[in-house]
Amino acid sequence: MEGRVDAHQHFWRYSPSGLDWIAPGSILARDYEPHQLRTELDDAGIAGSIVVQARQTLEETRWLLRLAEQNPWIVGVVGWIDLRSEALDGQLTEFSGAARLLGFRHVVQDEADPRFLLDPAFQRGVRKVLSAGFAYDLLIKAPQLEHVPAFLDAVGPGRIVLDHGAKPAIAEGEWEPWASRVAAIAERYPIYCKLSGLVTEADPDAWVEEEMLRYMGHLLDRFGPRRMIFGSDWPVCLLAASYHRVHALVERFLEPLCAQDRAAIMGGNALRAYARLDENVQGETVQ
Repeated sequence: MEGRVDAHQHFWRYSPSGLDWIAPGSILARDYEPHQLRTELDDAGIAGSIVVQARQTLEETRWLLRLAEQNPWIVGVVGWIDLRSEALDGQLTEFSGAARLLGFRHVVQDEADPRFLLDPAFQRGVRKVLSAGFAYDLLIKAPQLEHVPAFLDAVGPGRIVLDHGAKPAIAEGEWEPWASRVAAIAERYPIYCKLSGLVTEADPDAWVEEEMLRYMGHLLDRFGPRRMIFGSDWPVCLLAASYHRVHALVERFLEPLCAQDRAAIMGGNALRAYARLDENVQGETVQ
């Protein structure tokens, strides 16, 4: 595969009941579909994207897979599956033949139980997903980092991607314990981390680049250029910045790195984190 990849974006057809985390009247309270993103990708010189679940339904996963079939530049899907269900094996069997399905995600950040990552049924489900050859995207907020080591020990080996740097509360000036916990996890476990979703953790109307670069720099220092993955988090990023501004921020951040490291963060690392992506698009050129 040639070209750069946005490894974290979303599509949806808006409904208040189906997307109740979106405030009515928000810029997000409307449809977001592939043709809208394609314009942004072209302007930024991004060849393709990985779409990530926004609803926790099997039907959304099926819909995202149909979109990927219709739009070859959507090089992969991170969907949702009921990881705690007794029917999980059957659901995995259904999706096992979906060529562009790369992995799964659960919205752990919204779970009321702060110890959700320690739930044995959830851990068992993640183990099954990893054993089936899929990746798992870990979506948490900074306080939930406390339980990540125990979670990673329990689920065993596999490809795990930490979304949005574990979402530090940048608007409140949070640094510790987020910084120390992220550092310890990066040192001990071979997981990946997405360079994504940080602008919406800052003050949406007043964030500045220097503030963002501090957090981005810490993640890069700890995970290194071979485990960081670029993602725009479009259209959620629109709450705080345009696609162009998010991309420009990342480009500025990566400018001091060598060309090889920049290429890894902007696409190459996604191939390793989502191994099925590498198999599915081997020899293809993303148009």
